[in-house]
Amino acid sequence: MSLTRDRPIRKKRAALLVIDVQNGTFGPKQAKERPQFHAIASAHVIPNIRRLLAAFRGAGLEVIYTVMENLTDDGRDRSLDYKLSGISIAKGSWEAKVVADIAPARDEIVLPKTSSSVFNSTNLDYLLRNIGIEDVFVAGFLTDQCIDHAVKDGADLGYFMSCVHDACAAESEARHAAALECFKGYCRMISTDEVIRLALAAQ
Repeated sequence: MSLTRDRPIRKKRAALLVIDVQNGTFGPKQAKERPQFHAIASAHVIPNIRRLLAAFRGAGLEVIYTVMENLTDDGRDRSLDYKLSGISIAKGSWEAKVVADIAPARDEIVLPKTSSSVFNSTNLDYLLRNIGIEDVFVAGFLTDQCIDHAVKDGADLGYFMSCVHDACAAESEARHAAALECFKGYCRMISTDEVIRLALAAQ
């Protein structure tokens, strides 16, 4: 039997991975500093993630969040890149919390990360294997940074990766489109509507 990314969702074998949709990336500060990003995220990305969450929860499928959040008070655990880039979100802060509109439900996993790659700075791979996950559907911020890393690293680690392209955003539409073109060979490109149909069929 030939392998393909265009596959149905198998019960208990798929997870929705929501990356960095938190107050520190989508808040009042970003509305002023990154108006194009904030407008797209508000109008499309957040509503689509909300729909994905409802579909996955309704089908009894796994939902996992990642947030940028230091593990130490002084942020010494951050990656060198985060230190050089000045990225520091305090442990337990408001900025580290998932946006209220898509807040985690009880018993859903939230992983703090301190590098662009969730697979490098968390135990996500270990958790996915323990749970029995084969397919990972990725949504969130930013398409050309942390989404890109998650898709490529997940593919190399042996997961069937799917990018929910209308549930992601970058600093601009041009950067979003360029990122999707760059990593399309590592994953299935799929819309929110298509994912919901797959989740409904898995119930």
